Amino acid sequence: MGGWLATPDGGLGARPAPKPPVSSLLVNEAHDKLLSSPEWAEYLQTEILPVVTQGTDLGEDLLEIGPGPGAATEWLRHRVRRLVAIELEADAAARLGERFAGTNVEAIAGDATALPYPDESFDTVALFTMLHHVPTKPLQDALLAGALRALRPGGTLIGSDSLASDRLHRLHEGDIYNPVEPAAFLTRLQTIGFGEIMLMVSSRLLFRARKPGAD
Repeated sequence: MGGWLATPDGGLGARPAPKPPVSSLLVNEAHDKLLSSPEWAEYLQTEILPVVTQGTDLGEDLLEIGPGPGAATEWLRHRVRRLVAIELEADAAARLGERFAGTNVEAIAGDATALPYPDESFDTVALFTMLHHVPTKPLQDALLAGALRALRPGGTLIGSDSLASDRLHRLHEGDIYNPVEPAAFLTRLQTIGFGEIMLMVSSRLLFRARKPGAD
């Protein structure tokens, strides 16, 4: 999948099995089917998540923004003590909560550009294949700034996103379609205040960055 480009600076026990994946109403039918498919979950859990988390201590408390049907949630929840999943749409959050009832996942409805948590509440913030659903660059930056605020010093932002293409554009017919540009994304993360930024660009963008401040 290629190597990381770095800037100069630098399992828990068994838990109850969740219910089958739920779908989101914020995407068109074709996109909904893809995100809810076993194939997408397998791809995310075997090709993306192990790469972006390799060598990273996720800590105890993780915030996942825009989890959709929960494919990444299912993988991540076994690697932290507590996972909070925030979804913009109340119905999608409720279905996610039903899926993960009885586990260490707390699903809530909320606006990720105005996170309802105090500063330094989480060790990790995760964003998987959701940034291109945020309609404007200022809103994307507000979301990223909120993630930085919510992280504890030394905490990690991890994520991936789709890159602009004709196929992706067609898949998002009737959806929000606002993919990030990798080189500009690096600068945006630096401007917001992240350090130790690492990007991997292949068929999609993978990224990792840290909040400064830890010894």
